[in-house]
Amino acid sequence: MSHDATAHQTSTEPTDHSLMMPTLDAFGAFEILYAEVNDFENNCYVIVDIESGETCIVDAADNAPAIVRLVDAARTRAVTAERADVHPIAIVTTHAHHDHWGALAECKQHYSVPSIAGAADAAGIPIGSDRTVVDGDTIRIGTHDITVIGLRGHTPGSIALLLEQDGEVPRLITGDSLFPGGPGKTSTDAEFTSLMDDLEARVFNKLPDDTIVYPGHGASTTLGAERPHLAEWRERGW
Repeated sequence: MSHDATAHQTSTEPTDHSLMMPTLDAFGAFEILYAEVNDFENNCYVIVDIESGETCIVDAADNAPAIVRLVDAARTRAVTAERADVHPIAIVTTHAHHDHWGALAECKQHYSVPSIAGAADAAGIPIGSDRTVVDGDTIRIGTHDITVIGLRGHTPGSIALLLEQDGEVPRLITGDSLFPGGPGKTSTDAEFTSLMDDLEARVFNKLPDDTIVYPGHGASTTLGAERPHLAEWRERGW
């Protein structure tokens, strides 16, 4: 069993994802709106700093209208609450696989914003990256920082994004590096070991069990739900 786009395609019938209602997660100064945007169940995330309205789009998968709809939903919430106008300032790509950046060029042009990707994956994203990041870097929206966590293995430059607020449960957007039930797909034993090492050292050993994990496809989970299975994953090799 592999955890990637092909592992999550469950229907041959096309779905109009532009009509799907987004899910909202509001905590502290952040809101996250997200939804599946294509038939590979790619999740696109829209992170809003509610104080400034600055917004970061994560993984512009290949359905620009659905992504614009997510941003519009965030903007409508802000207008209704009489908050600062929602305006995207960047698009982050968690890794170089095409299903995660298929609408990147269209969204960059639509919003006139820069794109950000992991340094080791930037060359594999033909749209071009205006900024590259590595483990430990931060991406600022408003007055708040999102922490970049490098998770090498699914691709060399895969990144996760950690959102933390005082008194709130951490949120972690993991791309295709961590799913409910295991790490993301790898092609070699060395890649698998690298990914597991990074997940243990940089995620499980540093973040609490109630950390909410938002993957690149499918449903969310928590670190507490996955932690008891780390040895099992090591043993099975995927």
